[in-house]
Amino acid sequence: MWLFLAFMSAFFLGFYDVFKKRALRGNAVIPVLLLNVTISSLIFLPFIIGSSKGLISENSLFYTHSYGWEGHKYILLKSFIVLTSWIFGYLGIKNLPLTIVGPINATRPVMVLIGALTLMGESLNVWQWIGVSIAILSFYLMSRSGKKEGVDFKHNKWIVFVMLANVFGALSGLYDRYLLSPDGVGLDKMAVQSWFNIYQVGMMLLVLIFLWYPNRKKSTPYHWSWCIPLISISLSIADFVYFYALSQEDAMISIVSMIRRGSVIVSFLFGALMFKEKNLKAKAFDLLLVLLSMLFLFLGSK
Repeated sequence: MWLFLAFMSAFFLGFYDVFKKRALRGNAVIPVLLLNVTISSLIFLPFIIGSSKGLISENSLFYTHSYGWEGHKYILLKSFIVLTSWIFGYLGIKNLPLTIVGPINATRPVMVLIGALTLMGESLNVWQWIGVSIAILSFYLMSRSGKKEGVDFKHNKWIVFVMLANVFGALSGLYDRYLLSPDGVGLDKMAVQSWFNIYQVGMMLLVLIFLWYPNRKKSTPYHWSWCIPLISISLSIADFVYFYALSQEDAMISIVSMIRRGSVIVSFLFGALMFKEKNLKAKAFDLLLVLLSMLFLFLGSK
């Protein structure tokens, strides 16, 4: 069950990247991100209210448990980690081709894997190790493909931003497993997803008021895009099934994270068709390696 949910999450994550890229074209990052987390919060707010008022049954998939500070302090930390990842990620995807950002993001599970092996005691079989090795090789080849477009992986600050987004994203994935696992904090998946969005609204308001607004005339101006609510909708669905997958007792965060990076298929296709990006043959080979790594991971997880 958790494997199917992971693949479903990957599908919607792909559209999340596409809508994000489209919304950020010639647009200010901070207001777009604030609207994204605000809309996501509004999506989950009825579940919080309905659960507290007894309108949603405790047996419902959408029931949201209430927690005191003991629970919310963990969710607050989750919000900070995710928001840091998103800020770096939004800036990176705005300034780089989607066909480069997507495959780079697909290597994030390697970081999750290292953490899962060292911190959570997960172990991989031969098939899974082959998949990880191919993923590492694909990253090296991606750096070579990027140079053909003038994107030097060693000296390009947007590449550094995407990599930092992946580091914090990997940390978030490991933390998610700890939050939801009965051996960890054991929080409710709906409570985590609902409240971490709400806390992010407050954090982003501070960023907008104190950092972006005073300097708004010196940076890219903001304009409304109908892709902004689509960012929130696609991400909310992707995260919902992701948290549901992690709530399964036999779920492995290292594998779930790797499968979710299959979202690169959707983002790559749209990068080629909608955004008319270049050097597609070399990037397609890099993508093929990423997909091959997914196949080996899937075979090793059956």
